[in-house]
Amino acid sequence: MQLLDAPLAIVDLETTGANASWDRVTEIAVIEVDGGELSGEWSTLVNPETTIPPAIQALTGITNDMVAGAPTFGALSRELHERLAGRVVVAHNARFDYGFLRQEFERAGMRYVARTLCTVKLSRRLYPGHARHNLDSLIERHDLRCRARHRALGDADAVWQFLQVAAAEHGAEALASAARQVAKQPALPAHIGREAIDAVPDAPGVYLLYGEGGAPLYVGKSINMRTRVLSHFAGDLRSSREMQLAREVRRIDWQRTAGELGALLREAELVKELAPVFNRQLRRASEPCGFVQDGVSLRLAHADDIDADAVPHLHGVFRSRRAALAALRGLADEHGLCLQTLGFERARSRPGACFRHQIRRCAGVCAGRESVEAHRARLAAALARLKTIAWPYRGPVGVVEEDRERDASDVHVVHNWCYLGTAKSESELAELIEGSARPRFDLDQYKILARHLLKGRARVVELSA
Repeated sequence: MQLLDAPLAIVDLETTGANASWDRVTEIAVIEVDGGELSGEWSTLVNPETTIPPAIQALTGITNDMVAGAPTFGALSRELHERLAGRVVVAHNARFDYGFLRQEFERAGMRYVARTLCTVKLSRRLYPGHARHNLDSLIERHDLRCRARHRALGDADAVWQFLQVAAAEHGAEALASAARQVAKQPALPAHIGREAIDAVPDAPGVYLLYGEGGAPLYVGKSINMRTRVLSHFAGDLRSSREMQLAREVRRIDWQRTAGELGALLREAELVKELAPVFNRQLRRASEPCGFVQDGVSLRLAHADDIDADAVPHLHGVFRSRRAALAALRGLADEHGLCLQTLGFERARSRPGACFRHQIRRCAGVCAGRESVEAHRARLAAALARLKTIAWPYRGPVGVVEEDRERDASDVHVVHNWCYLGTAKSESELAELIEGSARPRFDLDQYKILARHLLKGRARVVELSA
């Protein structure tokens, strides 16, 4: 089938801005093409249910007064959905228009999936000798007639004229071949249909890839889940591991979050809970521990001992006992500390200098060559080199993350660097604050929270326990 023989919907939208997550549509135009012939035109202003910025009003000529009495997208969504059904959506910068359509239909409670063709990409392929391919350039280059620039029907009609000119200059077969190339989608795994990909929203969250029998293969996160999922199946997969993942995946699931922080925290939770075989970083064995000072000696606090109350008293947080002891030996060598006195080396059967003192690595508190007070002072200096965890709040806090598209917020509850959970309502928030379960310290979540909170960009609300 040639391109112009397929049922087309040439679409153009005017909007309040460039971000489909929170900007809204102000005008829609659809030109229907069947069998290569124009079969219908339809356009309408749309009440965006928000204010149109002055700069956008100046660009499009669409004012707040003009759209005040227009139907909302929700009111016309069913008619538009039927009009677009079964048609290839053609648009200049199709990602923009198709993204807005999907978001607006989702707000209206409807699912919309379509094949798309971007005429910006089509122009680049057909006319590679030209540097610019925006609509103004096409209008000038091909002597197209535009009824009204930056109005939906005028711009859609200019795109329709471009398709006709391209067919006349290159031939229908060449046009169809170029269209197939620019519309080429990533090669999906044999067991994954296009509808499974299209169901993943262009929104923040975590996605889960499952294999045969429901075995978890991979957990990932992104501020745009659909784009990230598609990247796993791109034709230029860079490693045998990625190719193996693409071969084994059988099902895709996803969980939406308000933003990036929620996605990071949920990913860390799910990786530890499901232990997917293709996740390495977050699923590796981790038994966090840190040092607690007890007079002249130190005590190693292990994962079972670390909770919200214990975290502020730790000196350093390490992924394993082995890593903690390696760090301590390095400090001991640098500061002349006695591991025997600190409690990390077995004492000799007879009082006297430890082995490290004999090889001149210990300053000799064990042999009476220095005072306990002097050793304690050097220990304090050494511990100061470790990053001491200092919780900067008086009690538990809520880190507020807003989902502007859904006009909602998630509140991530944290106390002493321990993540207690995410609340989406007042009742869930109260349950998390008053919960009786002892919060566990997770090193990966600590690093995520520290990066966000210490930047000072997060909106933090102190909570009363």
